[in-house]
Formats: sequence, structure tokens, C-alpha cells
Amino acid sequence: MIIINLILFLVSLFILIQCAEYAIKYSSRRAKILRFPEFMLSFFIIALISVLPEATVSIISAFNGEPEMGLGTLLGSNVADLTLVFGIVALFSSRGIKVKSKILRNDFYYLILLLFPLILGFDGRFSRIDGLILVLLGLLFFVKTYFESNKFHKQFSPAKRKPFLKSILFLVLSLGILLISAFFTVRFAVNFASEAKLPSMLIGIIIIALGTCLPELIFSIKAVKKNHDSLALGDILGTVITDATIILGLVALISPFSYNPYNIYITGTAMFLAGVFVIIFMRSEKSINKWEGFLLILFYILFVFVEFFVNNVLGLK
Repeated sequence: MIIINLILFLVSLFILIQCAEYAIKYSSRRAKILRFPEFMLSFFIIALISVLPEATVSIISAFNGEPEMGLGTLLGSNVADLTLVFGIVALFSSRGIKVKSKILRNDFYYLILLLFPLILGFDGRFSRIDGLILVLLGLLFFVKTYFESNKFHKQFSPAKRKPFLKSILFLVLSLGILLISAFFTVRFAVNFASEAKLPSMLIGIIIIALGTCLPELIFSIKAVKKNHDSLALGDILGTVITDATIILGLVALISPFSYNPYNIYITGTAMFLAGVFVIIFMRSEKSINKWEGFLLILFYILFVFVEFFVNNVLGLK
């Protein structure tokens, strides 16, 4: 039975990732016709679609009484985005990920927002008040960024118009299947974790988080290969900020929960440190080069090792 649950979990996760990729494709097609600036398109629209896999998994986990899995998925996917995804994208790019100085103007706010989940969850509990604070912080940051959108001037070249109703239909269909696959992903992940005697937090941090970050990885690699580095940066940073504030806040609002505080100490700290390293690398020559990308990947490997050690050897639940 444990093998069946594992296979069904992997199939559900695969469908989830594919649906997220289609949602990105059809939503960005609509945005291109409207000629949104590249960074704003990826930071707002594509990132908000990219966040749907972990968002649906986390929210459904909260409704199913497994909010710890949602916490692990959100924070784990953020660590993966800031290290593994940035690292792989940098390695795939021919000259590293170029960073415009205008994007760096908000780097202080990025780090502050990444620090809040660690501060609010330091006592081993996320209350509805904590959730409300995180949601409001995320919304305020997005509003601030929106009003600064005139700083990002580069736009897409006009896209050929596709049948509007067809794109909308496929977008809605992909989102619907995404929600269904997220439900079954959580269900089979919980079953597998229970039978394998693994903490649900660990399943969320490593397996689901790694799977749900694939849409932004695929999108960002395609973006840098076409010299649209701002698209890659906006997608990853927008996804990370949304996960760390609005989505985590929604999980706490739906189902306040307690957990072993060591989980937030390790994963939350890793997320914040990863953010610090990314900002430092972005500020160095205004790019993330291949060597820095390699260091970010090593950081993720160290993070996974520490998580397995703490959860398996020390037996944290």
C-alpha cells in the first residue's frame, strides 16, 4: 500500500506541475497582449500563477487538518526557489542572471518580509493574528511595488492575438485540474508519510516543495535563454514573497496551528539566509554568475542534509 500511495502521490504532483505550467502559459499570453512591463508581468501575474501549486497544497492541507505540511511546503519551496532554482538558472544562462539596479531598490523589503515568518513563528505557533499580519504585509508590499511600476519600462514586443475565449477556457480548465490534483497530492502525501512513519513537515519541506517549484524553474530557464532576465527575477522573487506572507497567512487564518519550533528555526532561518545570499550576489556586479549559482545549489544540499538529520536522527515531529 505504501508503494501505491507513493506512485499516486507522484502522479498527482506531476499533473499539478503540468497544470501550473499551462496556467502560466495562458495567463502570460493575455498579459503580453496588454503589453505589461517584463518585471511587473512576472512579479505580479506569472508569480501569482506560479505560486498556485504550493498555495493550493498548503490551503487544502489546512482544511484537511495538516497545516504543518502547508508550512513545510511554503518555506521549503522558498528555500528551493532562492537556492536551487536561482542556482540552476544561473548555470543555464550564458552570462549569469543580470540584475537591473531598479530591481535592487526593494531588496531591503524582501529581507524584512522573509524575516517575519521566523519572528511570528518563533514560539512554535501561528495564530490568526499572525496570519492577518502576514497577509497585510504581503498586500502592502505588492501595492507599494505596483505604484513603483513606472520604474520598469521594458515591455514585450506585441504578441499575436490568439482566440481570447480559447485562452480563457484553457486557463480556467488548467486551474480547475490544478486544484483537484493539489487535493490528491496532499491526500496521498499524508498517507505515504503516515505509512512510512515520516513527519508530514518533512514531506512538505523536501518532496512537495521541490516539486512545486518546478514551474518557476522551467519558466525562468526559458526566460534567461531568451535574454529576459527580469522575467526570471520577477517570477522567483514574486513567488517567494507571496509564499512567505500571503499564502502562509491564509493557512494560519484558516487553521491556526502549533508545531515543533525547531522546524521554523531551521527552515525559516534557511529561507532568510538564502535571501541574504541572493541579495549579496545580486549586488555583486549586478548579476548572479555561475559560481554564485553553484554556491546556492550547495546551500540547498546542506539544507536538505540538515533537515533529514534533525527530523530522522533527532526524531522531531
